[in-house]
Amino acid sequence: MTTPKNVLGTALEACSYDPVTGYFRDGCCNTDASDVGSHLVCVRVTEAFLLFSRSRGNDLMTPKPAYRFAGLKAGQRWCLCANRWREALEAGCPPPVILAATHAKALEFVSMAQLEKHRFQAAEH
Repeated sequence: MTTPKNVLGTALEACSYDPVTGYFRDGCCNTDASDVGSHLVCVRVTEAFLLFSRSRGNDLMTPKPAYRFAGLKAGQRWCLCANRWREALEAGCPPPVILAATHAKALEFVSMAQLEKHRFQAAEH
């Protein structure tokens, strides 16, 4: 089995363990043929994106205890479906992307230039 690659061409890094994310709930934006949603883009969610996603029928803010899902808050990282990220981009509210934790397969849905333009950059101290 080969190590999954990120959009930078290096080993895929973890996106988030708190909350635990990913299609496989392994903390990474890993994928396989069963991942029809293509949960490939590691983002740092924003309030604007969360409201947008809810308006499109995917409420990521409301806790769902039956699924052990506490709901997302702005600033948390999450493996997002590539098409949802592209949809948010087209609507003008794409959440920032963590490139090292975004699966290379995301490039089948969006361009590297689009991802780089919206890359997350931590504030310098």
